[in-house]
Amino acid sequence: MFLAHGGDDPGPPTAGTVLGDFSVSWLTLALLVAAALYLAGVAAMRRRGDHWPASRTVLFLLPGLGSIAAVTMTGIEAYDTTLLSVHMIQHMVLSMIAPIFLALGAPVTLALRTLPRKPRALLLGALHSRVAKVLAFPLVAYAFVVVTPFVLYFTDAYAATMRSELVHVLVHLHFIAVGCLFFWPLLGIDPLPGRWPYPGRALLMFLSTPFHTVLGLTIMQSKTLIGGDWYPDLHDGPMGAWLPDPLDDQHLAGGILWGSGDLVALALFGVLFAQWVRASLQEAKREDRRLDLLEARERAAARRHAGHGENADG
Repeated sequence: MFLAHGGDDPGPPTAGTVLGDFSVSWLTLALLVAAALYLAGVAAMRRRGDHWPASRTVLFLLPGLGSIAAVTMTGIEAYDTTLLSVHMIQHMVLSMIAPIFLALGAPVTLALRTLPRKPRALLLGALHSRVAKVLAFPLVAYAFVVVTPFVLYFTDAYAATMRSELVHVLVHLHFIAVGCLFFWPLLGIDPLPGRWPYPGRALLMFLSTPFHTVLGLTIMQSKTLIGGDWYPDLHDGPMGAWLPDPLDDQHLAGGILWGSGDLVALALFGVLFAQWVRASLQEAKREDRRLDLLEARERAAARRHAGHGENADG
């Protein structure tokens, strides 16, 4: 963390400073542990001869954990307290992109298939608990997704994240948690309580689409600076030579939120539609097999009946 928490002026953002700077923090260890546990589960599946799709592993590790690392361990983290537009990129990745791929990686399913009996029983108990049922209910997560940014950006909460590293980190974790709560029941493969059928999921996705548009436009049209005096104070200091006007940067941040939200929503509709079609085809195959089995049983019963009739005539 730079100026917000006692660091130096990172200088104007360039490809080198944004992508080239790399920092190690407690989050680095957390991401490495998550990756190691996931790979250990995959290895356990292979040792006993069970199949685990490679696509799930790639999705969980690269765009899932990798996108979190990309916005918290590179120069993006250095600028997220000096430019609201950079913070907004980080916000979207942590809350809207990483959780999608973490869900598609199905880590809970992997854990249930590879954990020893007692830890597996504990995980199953947690999944079927009342707390899990409430949190996994899509409307609860939807409320968090809608309310959280308005509370953060239009109260003093955002200024607090600039001045306290602990609050800053907690907000990052909150973004990831809320994103996971929202996308896991909608797009994920893991067994979660109260999962809605596909029409209900599509409806909820549709209802969530205008949210980022409304929030982005509200930020773009607001004349009140988010963060209070934080960005003007930075602009009046040594970084004023390269920092953009705070209000202009805020307008850019709102545009990023608006545009990226629409793109992510469009991609999510595509993923959800593909899952819906695949589930419908699988259900059709199961129904065909059931009907084929029923028809075979009827033919066998008819042959037996015919055989009994011939024996009686003989």
